[in-house]
Amino acid sequence: MIGRDSAGGLVRRPLSPHLQTYRWPVTMLSSILHRATGIALAAGCVLLVWWLVAAAGSPAYFAFVQGFLASWLGVLMLLGWVAALSYHVLNGIRHLVWDTARGFEKPGLNATSYAILGGTAALTLLVWVVGFAVWR
Repeated sequence: MIGRDSAGGLVRRPLSPHLQTYRWPVTMLSSILHRATGIALAAGCVLLVWWLVAAAGSPAYFAFVQGFLASWLGVLMLLGWVAALSYHVLNGIRHLVWDTARGFEKPGLNATSYAILGGTAALTLLVWVVGFAVWR
């Protein structure tokens, strides 16, 4: 779209606001991540069902699935699933607090967004450390 500046000259402007034009507030990132982690959790459930079907099936098929999950790709997928679950649970708790009409002040919104990101990293690490401790 072409518009005019204050001196009357022609200026090229975007037709609508674009993501590249504006700085992403942490609350926007938090909202997008909540939706993305919900999708990731659904995809991770497919992985879980595959593992359960293999466990109910033959030992050879279960060994194949276990081998895949132990590969670098399988571990990366499991790590992503645990991180998505951690984030989605923590952000879901924040949404429950919001249902009580609390926590809507801007400083509080930003602080809880950062806290959830940090909590996600800590909870994911905790789950993996405990998982490896039990597995070994």
